[in-house]
Amino acid sequence: MVERKRIEIPEGAKIKESVGEEAEFPFDISPMYEGERVRKGDMYVELGGTSQPGFELVLALPEDQVEDMKVTLVGPDLDEMEEGKAYPYAMIYYIAGSQVEQDLEPVIERRNHDFQNYIEGYMHLNQRYDIWIRISKGAVKKGLKSLIQIAKATMMLFKNELPFIEKIEAVYITDKDLVEKVLNEVAMPIYDERDARVESLHDEDVDEFYSCTLCQSFAPTNVCVVSPDRPSLCGAISWFDGRAAARVDPEGPNKAIPKGDVIDPIGGEYSGVNEFAKEESGGEYDRIKLHSFFEYPHTSCGCFEVIGFYMPEVDGIGWVHRGYPEPAPNGLTFSTMAGQTGGGKQVIGFLGIGISYFRSKKFIQADGGWYRTVWMPKDLKQRVEKYIPEDVRDKIATEEEARTIEELKEFLKKVNHPVVTGVVRPVDGKKITEGWVEEEEEAEEEAVAEEAAVEEAPAAAEQPAVQQVQPAQMAMPMQMPQLPAFQMPQIQVPAQPATAGIKLIIKDAKIYIDKVIVKSEEKKGGK
Repeated sequence: MVERKRIEIPEGAKIKESVGEEAEFPFDISPMYEGERVRKGDMYVELGGTSQPGFELVLALPEDQVEDMKVTLVGPDLDEMEEGKAYPYAMIYYIAGSQVEQDLEPVIERRNHDFQNYIEGYMHLNQRYDIWIRISKGAVKKGLKSLIQIAKATMMLFKNELPFIEKIEAVYITDKDLVEKVLNEVAMPIYDERDARVESLHDEDVDEFYSCTLCQSFAPTNVCVVSPDRPSLCGAISWFDGRAAARVDPEGPNKAIPKGDVIDPIGGEYSGVNEFAKEESGGEYDRIKLHSFFEYPHTSCGCFEVIGFYMPEVDGIGWVHRGYPEPAPNGLTFSTMAGQTGGGKQVIGFLGIGISYFRSKKFIQADGGWYRTVWMPKDLKQRVEKYIPEDVRDKIATEEEARTIEELKEFLKKVNHPVVTGVVRPVDGKKITEGWVEEEEEAEEEAVAEEAAVEEAPAAAEQPAVQQVQPAQMAMPMQMPQLPAFQMPQIQVPAQPATAGIKLIIKDAKIYIDKVIVKSEEKKGGK
């Protein structure tokens, strides 16, 4: 167990301290500000986010080690920061009380997201080591000058909303070297320790799961179901955390969900979860499968750590985390996919998860789990590689092997990934995909398609323009999964120049076309 102790502040560090409650604040504090977005044009500064390290951490300590309502700021304060810039940011809270225990640390930590969004002009997104904060120009104009004011307001909310916290103290850090040091040496080991607790417990071992509705201020229809085999999408709440939170705050965002009857043991569908989902989503959804990517998948909020994306060209699933800035092989970045997937929707072909879900033995088991996974960024793969089955570990590409669909196809064929020959689902031995069609079958069907195209040419020749059609990604047919009719994301792609041509509507067919050339028929007289 990682020892809980106060953070050591280096000698000579720039420090500000303040003890006691604040008489008044230069900003409003109310739940009405939950969901408030601070856009880039309205931003005074950014803390953490995509370009700077940041994290939040709660440590349970003995009462004699916590100085109530004290704030220590290490590094430059808000009034010393340059407008429009991004800065590192760590928020550490020491808590104490007769009911406070280590099991409550992550629960209280996650409420930082909740309470800080009560502050006017202050936007808090994500969790743990992915925090992203923006402070508005308007808040600064109204008199916000110090991060100590933010800390005092947050601690006041903690004590008012969670009365079992008898003493609380905060250490905020904006010194980059110290933020990185504490993150790597203290915070990450504690996060890993928490995640490892649930590895020996499984969904079938318990009678109830737990909810988390903290993200509903940004994703109103999100239904986060936390089970032993599936942590929260943000990665901050495990089943043990949900249980601890429900005990001390039964009316809070973490409530018990009776499992009810098992409807689909492989997909992870339960009658109790479905009833809860229907109620909490306002009737938007009435079915959720906890371990399915394609069929009634878990809703995606916006705080998820990783997004999964289906690539029909290879009939495989890729995963990309928030910290990977480049486009995935499908040509889309994390932010683009997240913008279309988040908000509490069930989106077929995309799925938000927490990194610790990769540890689960039930990781998207309905769709083949790791044997359907074909691509991940290298640093994400290295982080979870011990949970990847050895026989497929080297067959999952990273950006070093593939940055495009074509490169990914070549790599998967070279290593003979299961998607090439057909994925066999480990949980029950069922073959769930047919694999890629063999080249000789392709050649035969290409000939048939070519003959069909020639027969159709006279009808198409009535079109006035000359059009050369070379459909992309048609050389390799894929077995598309049977998908329920859920909302697909409307992803913006660069507009293509308008051209006249033919319109093809193809239903329930496999077509293999190398090239089709359609020319208008020459009229007599040369006109």
